Amino acid sequence: MTTSEAAVYAVNSPQVVSEAIDGEVVIVNLELGNYYSLLGAGACIWAGIERRQPTADILADLEQRFDGATEELEAALRSFLCELNDEKLIVTVPISDSVDESGSNGTPDAPGTSEKQPFVAPKLDKYTDMQDLLLLDPIHEVDDEKGWPNTAGEDAANSPA
Repeated sequence: MTTSEAAVYAVNSPQVVSEAIDGEVVIVNLELGNYYSLLGAGACIWAGIERRQPTADILADLEQRFDGATEELEAALRSFLCELNDEKLIVTVPISDSVDESGSNGTPDAPGTSEKQPFVAPKLDKYTDMQDLLLLDPIHEVDDEKGWPNTAGEDAANSPA
């Protein structure tokens, strides 16, 4: 996996879904049945990945938000991207697929102050306790184009003969 400045990452959808709630990002890998939690710098990085920002832009967001040396932030970013990739939560996309339209750092529920927060390296908390339930969920039988709650092959079964 490359983590060069020009690298762009995206959420590995449709098998990975996420939601930001009160500054925490909850991620579910529907294919593996694992779920994850991100806070702080991890939530900021995930927001950049969702916007398909180049890694250099994600690093710039971290530098604006957190108090830490550039080298420390960059090393933590690279390590965290590798961890997300190892968990099959993100994929590398061509830089031409970068779609950052927000023009802001967009971290979920970020404080309204311009004061930098102390930097704590991002941590991916992984949970496997609901793996069996998540893998049994009927969302796995969803129509790829129409999405939930349309099940695969639903049109064929319900269309008049």
